[in-house]
Amino acid sequence: MSRAANFLLVVMCWAAIYLPALGSLEIKGEEGRRILPAVTMLETGNFLIPQVGSEPYYRKPPLVNWLVAASFGATGHRNEWTARLPSVLCVLAVALAFVTVARASLGANGSVIAALIWMTNFGMIEKGRLIEIEALYVSLFGVAMICWLSWWHQRRSPWLTWMVSSVFLGLGVLAKGPVHLLFFYAVVVAVLYGAGELRKLRHPAHLAGILIVLGIFAAWAVPYWQAIRGANLTQTWSIQLTGRLTGDDFKLGSWLLNIPRGLAYFLPWTLLLPLVRGAELSTPSETNLLRSLTWGCAVPFLVVNLLPGALPRYSMPVLVPAAWLVAMTLTASEIRLPAWWRAPQIPPARRRFRLVISTAIAAGIAICLYAVAVVPALQQRSKVKPIAAQIDALVPRSEPLYAIDPDYQPFLFYIRSRLVYVSRIDDLPLSARYVLIQPEQERQVLETERWAPLHARPIFTVTDYRKRTVILAKVSDGNP
Repeated sequence: MSRAANFLLVVMCWAAIYLPALGSLEIKGEEGRRILPAVTMLETGNFLIPQVGSEPYYRKPPLVNWLVAASFGATGHRNEWTARLPSVLCVLAVALAFVTVARASLGANGSVIAALIWMTNFGMIEKGRLIEIEALYVSLFGVAMICWLSWWHQRRSPWLTWMVSSVFLGLGVLAKGPVHLLFFYAVVVAVLYGAGELRKLRHPAHLAGILIVLGIFAAWAVPYWQAIRGANLTQTWSIQLTGRLTGDDFKLGSWLLNIPRGLAYFLPWTLLLPLVRGAELSTPSETNLLRSLTWGCAVPFLVVNLLPGALPRYSMPVLVPAAWLVAMTLTASEIRLPAWWRAPQIPPARRRFRLVISTAIAAGIAICLYAVAVVPALQQRSKVKPIAAQIDALVPRSEPLYAIDPDYQPFLFYIRSRLVYVSRIDDLPLSARYVLIQPEQERQVLETERWAPLHARPIFTVTDYRKRTVILAKVSDGNP
């Protein structure tokens, strides 16, 4: 297939898998923590410090919030579709990196296979259609990994190989911290060791790349640190890190399932991993690369999933080198089957290529059917939008709605009234007439003489699917 045909095939499969019904379902899970800070950034002009409600959000760097804000600003719309758009574009970027940058290394067919495997594994289909950090930081890692592996394989300039990769690794640090560096260097060290080239880690280009990664992070972190001097940012991040290592919320049953769940993210292609060892490649160097990639995938995958505080999604960066690994296997001239293999014989390379394309097309059809047949039923079971609708019905559009330290409340994204966050009751203006409060604040708000002779009274109470209760209070003279 020509470059143009490969490119078009990948884009069409991406569109069929990732665009149908992208914005049809309400935000869920942690999506609100990525979206609400972006809304606040656009309204306040403060892009340095992410905020959830009235409080700064210290747990994650802000790249995902910036991208959502950019999507809202560029499209002029704030909805689920535009919020999730950065995720699906990141998935597409990795797929296109496979079919362009990696084409010289994997071959015309192999690069397409790798791109399709990347787009059709369960993990990316699940995360890539949501505005979650995994889609962003795994994609940034993926572009970095593809660039480094391709250009190392092609013997391109070390400066090109390290510097470009480092830009994407640095952006990855701004997405979720340095977790992806473990996976990157696991592959790099395995590949260089297998080729007897570990000395390349001492090349000035690599050292310059490390400075680029640190510089990109510092460009945000230094002014951020200065702006929040009163907050113990180091303690917050160290608690998060030690929690992953020590397992503060350790549950044996969940921990034992980490590896099976991690492997399930790569389905249906996980089923082909046993074939990797039997791939007959054209040169000893290719065979050596295959073996090195196997170790580079397996070691960090096992290390991360065996941590007491780990979750299977933490190992998702391994999806990228695993896609490369399986692509090399499927384009091999011959694949020797394991002795225990009871499935039908492996078809020739051309039929394997068609099988991967058929799988991608089937995935696209399945998503389209899901959008038509399942999504309408799920829309009838919305849990977040109805809360916002009930509040909107009680608050006149001309009145601002004040929220006192609301923490994370997903329904706030759907409120039509002008939303104003305040940290304390004393920050409420005397003109405030509608106030969202949490149960622990109720007594203080209802008993305050701040608006005398008017008083606040509850007019609506709701408990959401997370068992979190919110109260809408109205400041009035007590009459309906």
